[in-house]
Amino acid sequence: MFSKIYEKIKGFIKKNYKEIIVYILIFVFLTFPLPYYIYIGGGIIDLNDRISLESNEEGSYNLAYVKQINATIPTYLLSFVIDSWTLESVSNSSIDSEESMSDISERERIYLEEANNHAILNAYRLAGRDIDIKSSSYKVIYVSSESETDIEIGDTLVSVNGISVNNNSEYKEYLNGLEVNDNLNVKVIRDGKEIDCYAKLKELDGEKIIGLYMANIYDFEVDPEIELYFNWNESGPSGGFMLSLAIYDRLVDSDLTKGRKIVGTGTIDQEGRVGEIGGVTYKLMGAVDNKADIFFVPAANYEEAMEAKEKYDYDIEIVQVETLVDAIKYLEEN
Repeated sequence: MFSKIYEKIKGFIKKNYKEIIVYILIFVFLTFPLPYYIYIGGGIIDLNDRISLESNEEGSYNLAYVKQINATIPTYLLSFVIDSWTLESVSNSSIDSEESMSDISERERIYLEEANNHAILNAYRLAGRDIDIKSSSYKVIYVSSESETDIEIGDTLVSVNGISVNNNSEYKEYLNGLEVNDNLNVKVIRDGKEIDCYAKLKELDGEKIIGLYMANIYDFEVDPEIELYFNWNESGPSGGFMLSLAIYDRLVDSDLTKGRKIVGTGTIDQEGRVGEIGGVTYKLMGAVDNKADIFFVPAANYEEAMEAKEKYDYDIEIVQVETLVDAIKYLEEN
């Protein structure tokens, strides 16, 4: 039986080999990956789908994000024709080639967790609602290439030489009291288990360091209770500001949207300051494509956003903000 099938396949290939070769070449042409990314515009996420608190808004708050694809031969060629597409070499990417994709993904998830923390913290404080910080912890988001340690991205620091790490200033003060090149015993939580790691103390610009960059994550109780729902592939810090604005509007009696579709972007820190982000031109494109009325942008990105608005003749109100309070005042007064 198998010999008959083999002969049939062999005969089919002999008879149609030219067409088969053409199909293979077309497939390779359409799918062969090139070492480039292409930024093709942006989209928005309705925050009504991400926050558990009841909404009294007639309008909506939306996060802006960038759409990116990996280049193939056809899309590479199209990037020279479509004005709004931008080609970037993988070698010029901000991604550290020494890091694994899992490390990068883990860092972006921690950034999202930190942004969500700051969003809730600022919204509840400004709205005068109860928020009680029970504890804080430090998660590792980056390990310097000059460091000597087996600590990994995603680890939560517990102690250094038996000294608890629960306050950044106390942590730095303790390290500065040690000698450069001291070997440190560092306890961390990894995958839910406490383990021992090692680290050698270094000195950089007069400051003694292990070579870790960390995010401060809070554990707090709030009233009313809140849950946030983000998809597994959603990460990064650039939605913190808009998330905080949307939460605040649900905690106060008035409806700040006044029926408008509001889109924006920007990080937010513990003090409510709105920070610079990347890809603002593409995020603005997404806001315009989705017929937004207002686009909030960090002050540091305002000039770039205005240049894009003028270049493409966009009909949208662009508002620069330095703090969460700036956005609230704008919506109250306009």
